[in-house]
Amino acid sequence: MAFAVSILRPPSMSSSPHDDYDSSSSTDDDRTRSHLRPRPPFVPATSATGSSAPRSDFLFPPIIQSGRSSVSSTATSTPLPSRSNSPLPQFYSSNPSSSCTSDTDSEPSSPFLRSRNLWWRRESRRSWWNISRRRRKRDGRIVRFLKKWTRRLVRHPFFPSQPITIVLTLLLLSIFAIFLTLLLIYILNPDKEPLPWRAYCSVPSLSPYDIFPSASAPSYSYPDIHGQTVPPFPPPNLDTLSPAGLFVGVFSIDSGFERRMLVRTTWATHPRSREGAGEGDEGVGTSRTVVRFILAQPRKDWERRIKLEMEMYNDIIILPITENMNLGKTHTFFSWAAINAWVPPVYTNFTTPPPMFSYSNHTAFPPALAPHDSFLAWQDHYSGRSKSWVRPDFVVKVDDDSFVMLAELESRLRLELHEKPRNHHEQSSTFSSTLHGATSLMPVNTSTDSGLVITAPDMPNQPLQSTAVQVNDPLIYWGYLVTNRLHKFMAGELYALSWSLVEWVAKDPVVRSMTKGAEDKQTAKWMKLHPQWSEIRWASERCWIYDHPRSGTVYSHGFLYPSEATRIKRSTMSNFDKTHPDEPNVPTSPKGSNTPPTPAAWAYSAAWAYSSVSTFGVRYVPPLPDLSTPHSVEALVEGSDMSLIREGSPMTPEYAWTHREGRKKRYEGKRVGGTVVVHFIKKNMWYLETALALLEGEELSESEKFQSRELEKAALASVPSPTHSHLIRRPVVQHRRQ
Repeated sequence: MAFAVSILRPPSMSSSPHDDYDSSSSTDDDRTRSHLRPRPPFVPATSATGSSAPRSDFLFPPIIQSGRSSVSSTATSTPLPSRSNSPLPQFYSSNPSSSCTSDTDSEPSSPFLRSRNLWWRRESRRSWWNISRRRRKRDGRIVRFLKKWTRRLVRHPFFPSQPITIVLTLLLLSIFAIFLTLLLIYILNPDKEPLPWRAYCSVPSLSPYDIFPSASAPSYSYPDIHGQTVPPFPPPNLDTLSPAGLFVGVFSIDSGFERRMLVRTTWATHPRSREGAGEGDEGVGTSRTVVRFILAQPRKDWERRIKLEMEMYNDIIILPITENMNLGKTHTFFSWAAINAWVPPVYTNFTTPPPMFSYSNHTAFPPALAPHDSFLAWQDHYSGRSKSWVRPDFVVKVDDDSFVMLAELESRLRLELHEKPRNHHEQSSTFSSTLHGATSLMPVNTSTDSGLVITAPDMPNQPLQSTAVQVNDPLIYWGYLVTNRLHKFMAGELYALSWSLVEWVAKDPVVRSMTKGAEDKQTAKWMKLHPQWSEIRWASERCWIYDHPRSGTVYSHGFLYPSEATRIKRSTMSNFDKTHPDEPNVPTSPKGSNTPPTPAAWAYSAAWAYSSVSTFGVRYVPPLPDLSTPHSVEALVEGSDMSLIREGSPMTPEYAWTHREGRKKRYEGKRVGGTVVVHFIKKNMWYLETALALLEGEELSESEKFQSRELEKAALASVPSPTHSHLIRRPVVQHRRQ
């Protein structure tokens, strides 16, 4: 069969150019093949030399009827290089010297190619991939530049290439990054040195940390003593003044159940926290003080536990926000308090009645009481004739890492409430606010997705009794004043706003837009936006608000009592009298002057930060190892003998414990006048130590009891017995007669 085919085919057929065409590589579609008519096989004429001259119109090879082509049957045929596929049929040029022609040479000259002017093939139209050609070109230049310098860096002889050099380089870079981070923290941190807390407790004007003048700074009521020591506290007429109403909101989170229980069982309900030292006042002073926990919306896993806790204790407030610290929780709390905050009324009579303010006549039915509410509130509840609750005089924001002595806090705010308002010109100033109706003061019930109800616990939705009264409302911003070259604000562990400020904060639209940021600094900014900001009384307490002794911060020192504060005052004045005997007064800058204190005042700055318990930036270590629990707590008291014991000293822990001061001597026989807040209690163990130091302990120590017994014996020995009294009286009578 192969022999028959070769007879019909000329010998020169194998070398003709049309053999270069590969039909299998053609990409003609069915439509192109359908309009071409098949032609019969063409046998070209052969020349004398046996070579055939191909015609220029020869396009297709002959049709072979056999199943095998002649090319496959020829052993000497060699494959030609393949071409890339084309959307149109491939054509061969008539030039035999070129075995492979390009599409640009063959396609335009083909007679079978239809003339098409396709819009997608126009060169003038920019394709989608060329839209940002300039931008890609610019980006490509940057990439090439980076590649170039990266290549140079990698090829540098000092670039690490070995594993050990790579590890050492990464280690050095890590150390450098850590060092840079610590350097930035140190530069940005304003608390680089311990604060002169001894000056705060004795002569505040000597402190070099109060010399940051500001042209727009408001007037501060403390430190307001220039060249004088801090006046004694409390004043003699404290208990004759009617108590202030405090709504204390303790900020907590859903998982802080253990800390909330510590608060409930310690300072929120303990008699020495509510009544004060000594015999106390039977809870009259804090009878109008209410403690509630402020939470945001709890997580799903904690929702049922929070509901059970609310049902058990009635002291949790749920705000309609997600849990946060510096994203508006404080503003939401004050906004809630402006509507739902209520405190008990005055239950007893006082020599000085409560002052009348614009909110004094706004009342509501008493809510469900918490177990740690005052005894007088529970007594009124069980009497069957409960008195209506009223608006608080102060709304207090507290962190849950703060330990608060309620009697101390209430007594200081009571004095601020009864003090006459004054402005920076030492004139009487007033801030009058008129409340129009009670429709805006109704408790609001807000349902949330979690199913919790946002309202006061069991607060009946009853109409409130209100009367539009225009009187002088106090403008008081109370707390620990932090002053540095950047900010002036009340520290966030505890600060109080009077009721008029709370109402203004809740309603002012500008304040609503300033809720993000450090919440204590934001609150200070709010006060400066008040229409009568210059009349706001920034009342600061720096001596009796401090951090836990173990914290090691600039605000930390030992647990402080009035007896130690008195010794500090005496020591400060005696040291100054010895150094400057010719100066009658303590050196200080004039009031309102920008001149810093004299060098004599600066000389005491190093000693003013001294503490017998803690050292700034150093981790606390007990004075002796293996101290018992009472001894270790006593070692945290500022100025105590236990805190001064060191290894090798002749004094033993037993001697220091026996000769310690009792509570009566530490409070100098007064009910209040000591620590108000201990902050930065990050561990529950620290919290229990604070409770033992401030709430427990005997009124008289063992040595004081022994001394009192000896004094009683001496007094009895000095008094003559009744049987021999006539022997003493007879000579006296005779002498008078003579």
